[in-house]
Amino acid sequence: MTNTEILRIAAEQSAEESCCAPEDFFRTENVVALSREGGKRRAYIPAPHVFDLTSYGRNVVACVRRDLQEAASSYLKEYGVPHCFETPALHELDKKLAPFGLKTKFQAEYFLPDITKTRVFGCAYAVRVLQPPDFAGLYLPEWRNALCGQEEGRDRLCVGAYEGEALIALAGASADCEAMWQIGVDVLPAYRGRGLAKAVTSRLRAEVFARGKVPFYCAAWPNIPSVRNALACGFLPAWVQLTAKPFGEVPAEKEE
Repeated sequence: MTNTEILRIAAEQSAEESCCAPEDFFRTENVVALSREGGKRRAYIPAPHVFDLTSYGRNVVACVRRDLQEAASSYLKEYGVPHCFETPALHELDKKLAPFGLKTKFQAEYFLPDITKTRVFGCAYAVRVLQPPDFAGLYLPEWRNALCGQEEGRDRLCVGAYEGEALIALAGASADCEAMWQIGVDVLPAYRGRGLAKAVTSRLRAEVFARGKVPFYCAAWPNIPSVRNALACGFLPAWVQLTAKPFGEVPAEKEE
């Protein structure tokens, strides 16, 4: 599998969710696509987008409900890449979306593996590959980033680091769609800063590839430790995404 093939697989998946063609993400002009039913969306995107912006760096593809097409077009005309994902612009976007009962909610950066960076990091602890029966009892708060949740049924593979028989770090791969498995990682607070995240993430990256799937990684932009872990393990920024939701689905600001 080449880097070009990996990027194509990711763009094909994004196109399924954004109701467009894969090549639309690599045009010089922005694209506004009409949201519709159908498509093989990632498991945590259960319904068509109401208002979503996705960029692979060259342009922005907006996938929106029909009555939001004008709002999307005018916003992208005012704010190009990357400014349309910045906070000052998002305040203006919220003003445009408010009459429709919508507000920006999710924003994340996604990373894809660079196949020229294949190093698997070691650590001072035992590292084990875990199959579903091995991690069935690990659906606990301390592993909430590594595992999706037992009821979801998407977790396919894990790599754990152990001190004796005690699990101290865990990376998990979830089958979010047919061709791509997402990697999440947790390290117990007392063991952070010892290279454990790199050890379990890089090993899991290799294991996912060995099973013919594309591993991908997601991090919120201010989560510097997570972004550094992605880069160290051979993942590079690939696309960013912003999604708006109805007011009732956006958490209210915490009162002091």
